[in-house]
Amino acid sequence: MNFPEELKYTNDHEWVRVEGNVACVGITDFAQHELGDIVYIEIDTLGKEVTKEDQFGTVEAVKTVSDLLMPVTGTVKELNKKLDTNPELVNTDPYGDGWMVKIELSDPAQVDSLLSASDYKSLVGV
Repeated sequence: MNFPEELKYTNDHEWVRVEGNVACVGITDFAQHELGDIVYIEIDTLGKEVTKEDQFGTVEAVKTVSDLLMPVTGTVKELNKKLDTNPELVNTDPYGDGWMVKIELSDPAQVDSLLSASDYKSLVGV
């Protein structure tokens, strides 16, 4: 499994890549592996402020549906439109083409409270 060092992680298996005041959010390689084949992603929070740890969408896999929880507070500015027709990108490239949303950070300091790659590896037992 892949755990890029430059990302931050949550206990709920989301990752965050910060670029200035914008954060790109997705689910981890571990999460997509546990979910199995992803068949549908629903995110209806475009233009809305989502508070840290609130649901911003759902991901549906062959065997389950799981909530997507926002790692940091921010306003959803962009959705990954590729996932509308190719949700399997989350399985094949969770940290690249499989990203889910880009948000404008309300409180950039919240990123500091997220897990490092080594902390996340310890959490998932790798």
